[in-house]
Amino acid sequence: MSLTSSLQALKSRFKLSERMPTLFLGHGSPMNAIEHNQYSQSWKDLGRSLPKPQAILVISAHWMTNGTTLVDVSAVPRTIHDFYGFPEQLNNKQYPANGHPSLAKEVAAMLATFNVNTDESWGLDHGAWSVLDSLFPDADVPVFQLSIDLTKDLQWHFDIGKELSQLRDRGVLILGSGNIVHNLRALRFDGKAHDWAIEFDDFVKQKLDVRNFSPLIDTYSMGRLMNISNPTLEHYIPAITIAGTSNHKDELFYTTEGIDLGSLSMRSFIFHSA
Repeated sequence: MSLTSSLQALKSRFKLSERMPTLFLGHGSPMNAIEHNQYSQSWKDLGRSLPKPQAILVISAHWMTNGTTLVDVSAVPRTIHDFYGFPEQLNNKQYPANGHPSLAKEVAAMLATFNVNTDESWGLDHGAWSVLDSLFPDADVPVFQLSIDLTKDLQWHFDIGKELSQLRDRGVLILGSGNIVHNLRALRFDGKAHDWAIEFDDFVKQKLDVRNFSPLIDTYSMGRLMNISNPTLEHYIPAITIAGTSNHKDELFYTTEGIDLGSLSMRSFIFHSA
């Protein structure tokens, strides 16, 4: 099934379920927020297909913490421009969505065993707003973020996703934003994908297809292929958390795929109740 027909099929499925989907988006370059390309167009098409959530919880690669996990409880999260060397148009972008302090505090309490604390200083980093601006351009859905604790292993991040999954029955869209392959030291501006990037992206797809998540959590078994595809794990972790929010009743759909700039996987996927 093509990605276009997959999205069309997905739109009809949304109407049959009250349980919110959960999704991972490969966000790639910040420029995708202001450029019209296949990725930004896919996010716009997806946003028009999604049921409107009561709130959005974002796990972004760009909010990293050490030794604790934080949930943003600010009433009006600021738009964070956490990059440099990009056009002024991008630096001027704002995403003026409200936060959801009461729900965010409830999530912190729900995740107490994971040592989750509240925070009012973060806001929305570009891993969040760069895709939300296409998904929900009116910024009319409350949004809050959950940080990534870099001291925890992938099993821990998968387990926190399992705990978060109950929010899907309360109208909350859980959104992970990162990249399955993310190696900035190996960028190719001619666009030619590295063989190892293609291989790792395909490996992840094969395991997702059959819901065999264990190999995707075992960094040791993935060895050098994982190490070169993800020298650091912050962009890969959101995909694992989103896998944790799924269950055996979910169907899997891909909305984008391919390797951008040689070493960034743009694979995006959605789990949705059948």
